[in-house]
Amino acid sequence: MLQQLPALVVLLAVLLMAGTAYAVGRARARYGIKAPATSGHPDFERAFRVQMNTLEACMMFLPLLWLATHFGLGGWAGLAGLVWVFGRVWYALAYLKEASKREGGFALSALALVAVLLLAAFGTLRALLGG
Repeated sequence: MLQQLPALVVLLAVLLMAGTAYAVGRARARYGIKAPATSGHPDFERAFRVQMNTLEACMMFLPLLWLATHFGLGGWAGLAGLVWVFGRVWYALAYLKEASKREGGFALSALALVAVLLLAAFGTLRALLGG
């Protein structure tokens, strides 16, 4: 079961990205921010930053998750990935309410990202060294 956990984490990450896109669209409609504008009402700007920060974080997280999984550390990577998703959801919800409240979720997801990075690096080095 743990070996399939990274696939579940990827699905959750995609749902998170979809959720942040939905929040931006909803804020655009609520505050009358017409595309391609990316500024206006502070609540829209927070939603937009949450979406962009989430996309940026996923660009680092997802390849590392699959590297760790490919090199036999999928169970551990999946567990760290669940922590990452939880941290990003916490970050997003807190940031949408008030920008100054986002640090806890950011810190948790950053620690999980470092864990996945270390797993990916370990697995890659082990494979390169013939282990």
